[in-house]
Amino acid sequence: MAERWIDSCLRHSQSGELVHFAMIIAINEAFIGAATLHLDAGGAAAELSYWVGKPFWNQGYATEAATAIVHHGFIELNLDRVYAAHFTRNPASGRVSQKAGMLYEGSQLGPTVKWGIVENLELYGVTRAQFEVGNMSAIFE
Repeated sequence: MAERWIDSCLRHSQSGELVHFAMIIAINEAFIGAATLHLDAGGAAAELSYWVGKPFWNQGYATEAATAIVHHGFIELNLDRVYAAHFTRNPASGRVSQKAGMLYEGSQLGPTVKWGIVENLELYGVTRAQFEVGNMSAIFE
């Protein structure tokens, strides 16, 4: 399964649909998760998604990665907007989005279904102008 996933990451990256990032611990290069920017048609906006291995939860890794990727999206990819969604039952992901500079935009019931259950989503996003006004760009300068 891992090999198929890695192959799909490569194909989607080469097609310009996705930008993938591996999350590693710098000191020992241990792989702990992954993050992706799913580029919208036209490339003006992208959805941020990520996963972190359970042993690495609540240690700030997702926040560090999400913040860097939002910055990358605006500075390197010249995006106009970055957005993310998370299941309502996972408020920690909402805190990650907020710490990465995104603003709460509302909630949505479905149509996301996971393991046969319709999930409520919480929606976050940030525009280039909000990113610049929020001085998030200064964090990386």
